[in-house]
Amino acid sequence: MTLRLSFHGAAGTVTGSCFLLETATARVLVDCGMFQGSKSERELNYRAFPFRPSGLDALCLTHAHIDHSGLVPKLVKAGFDGPIYATASTTDLASIMLPDSGHIQEMEVESLNRRNRRRSRPTVTPIYTAAEAVACLSQFRPVAYGEWQPVAAGIRARFWNAGHLLGSASIEIEVTQDGPAPPIRLLFSGDVGPDHKLLQPDPEGPRDLDYIIVESTYGDTDRAGVTVESRRRMLRDEVRAATRPSGALLIPSFAVERTQELLVDLLALMEAGELPDIPVFIDSPLATKASAIFQRHAAELEHGDELVRALQSRWVRFTESVDESKAIDRIHSFHIIIAASGMCEAGRIRHHLKAWLWRDDATVLFVGYQAQGSLGRILQEGVSRVRIQGEDVEVRARLRTLDLYSAHADAPELKAWLTERLPVRRGVFLVHGETDALTALQTLLGPLGRAPHAIVAALDDVYELSGDAAVPADGGEPRLPPASAGHRDWHNDYAQVLLAFSDAIDKAADRNAKEVILRRVRRAIEDAP
Repeated sequence: MTLRLSFHGAAGTVTGSCFLLETATARVLVDCGMFQGSKSERELNYRAFPFRPSGLDALCLTHAHIDHSGLVPKLVKAGFDGPIYATASTTDLASIMLPDSGHIQEMEVESLNRRNRRRSRPTVTPIYTAAEAVACLSQFRPVAYGEWQPVAAGIRARFWNAGHLLGSASIEIEVTQDGPAPPIRLLFSGDVGPDHKLLQPDPEGPRDLDYIIVESTYGDTDRAGVTVESRRRMLRDEVRAATRPSGALLIPSFAVERTQELLVDLLALMEAGELPDIPVFIDSPLATKASAIFQRHAAELEHGDELVRALQSRWVRFTESVDESKAIDRIHSFHIIIAASGMCEAGRIRHHLKAWLWRDDATVLFVGYQAQGSLGRILQEGVSRVRIQGEDVEVRARLRTLDLYSAHADAPELKAWLTERLPVRRGVFLVHGETDALTALQTLLGPLGRAPHAIVAALDDVYELSGDAAVPADGGEPRLPPASAGHRDWHNDYAQVLLAFSDAIDKAADRNAKEVILRRVRRAIEDAP
């Protein structure tokens, strides 16, 4: 029997989760996520899939986050008409997140095309529209945790609570072999939740596996001693330090679960008198809709009653329309704005950053992972100016990071989770991480059980899994060179060069000095190959 596994996303990078499992009679996809981060990676979202969508038997989704589910409408648009297996809560969240993603793409493409027409450049089309996202929802098939589900000929799947997000799952897959040989058992971790999650239980999973494909987002991080109480104390201190009479605290946040956890902690601190009453604006239509789903599923959550109370607080204000969002700019007392996206790559947070980054009475607090090449990571790295929607913006605001709201396990937690899955007979693959995290976790794990050292998969790698260990197979040309995935790219460097050039011109002493700079730049351009 032939069993092949292809890594078409979240390999050498943290986004775009997409894994293809193939036998002689079946083809099953696990996740179909959108790439985020550098422009080179985001451009992959527009390119054709490296496999034939119409030839797939089924899609299994670990959870609803866009980097795991965001290309599902494109997959259906390209010809996939099979079932999409996901938990009921993931199905509910996807019903709002995918149309929202389509709407954002339509709005951003409309804005880009206005600029392209002015520059006589070709116009572009969205990856998919909100209507196309709605259309794909009819193919979702909700499944329960812990129950085997046949998904294709000779393949069945079982979903385990991953403790990462409402409805999130690690997916166990069993592939029948020829003759009397036992089935090959694989586990796709999805995103594994940390020990200190407020709303989710500890992650679960089976033991005694042949292969594990495990995320590595924080494979180089140890958040030793973090508790909900210590996290709240640190959040309290950040809010106090950010408080200015006419200032604002901006928190770029994922609309689903991260926003809800922040709300619970902020309202708990206000109720305890550790913070004064502060208006908190949830400036995200998606977060508003997601919060309603969380309320419906409150009984499935830990501390669900606290979440419901926080969502109903008079200090929490949800903004729906663009006009309501813009009206926040007219507030002249200290307030908190929580807006998507968490990596500052899209959504209303970019409007608020343009309005506040240049002000020294503002604070931007990052509370989650910022991928290489994203605007959030560039700000974290301490630049003095950035380009947002084609405009240069000075950075005078305080930039802070409180990376304790991540929904991902850290390195010791990942090792503990993997240890609980032993024995692992044939191999472990590390995915969903950048180079430093992947290398650190590979070193930390060493040989695991009877399996050799963990394999770090690269984008579009293919492995044959039928033997006693994973063997590389020919998968054709990768869509990105391995050194490009998970790194800043030339687009990032280009933006920084433009800003540096503008700074140099501004600082030049006089007209002659400016002309010297211009002549040098022209000469460099003319001498370029």
